[in-house]
Amino acid sequence: MRVRRNWAALWLGTLIAAAWAGTAPGDLPQRQELKRTDLSTTSEMEVITSITEISKGESIPRHSHHGVEAVYVLQGSMIQLPGKAPTMMQTGSSTMNLRDVEHGGFTVVGDQPLRLLTVHVVDKGKPLYEWAK
Repeated sequence: MRVRRNWAALWLGTLIAAAWAGTAPGDLPQRQELKRTDLSTTSEMEVITSITEISKGESIPRHSHHGVEAVYVLQGSMIQLPGKAPTMMQTGSSTMNLRDVEHGGFTVVGDQPLRLLTVHVVDKGKPLYEWAK
């Protein structure tokens, strides 16, 4: 029972933090930053956790990061890349996007929003997103 209460308290704290968090200039408006801290092995990098919710008809432009991004799908939905058939991004799936490798560029076409938990380990002082040209 204690584990359930602790998990509920953690989840509630995460939701409250998400509601208070803002977005940085050039950021995705759908992204709510939860926490940011220096990487313990170097002050030149930081770890950023966020929740992003993309609704039907919204897109995530192609972009890259100055570090690694780990993504966990909290709530799956159908997505579509330009010129491709729609595909399901499954709840519970995960992926990692490597430094300076472009990704994204999809539109949510499913009826429910796509909700992602992301953890970025990136260069401190650089923009979180580098938008593809």
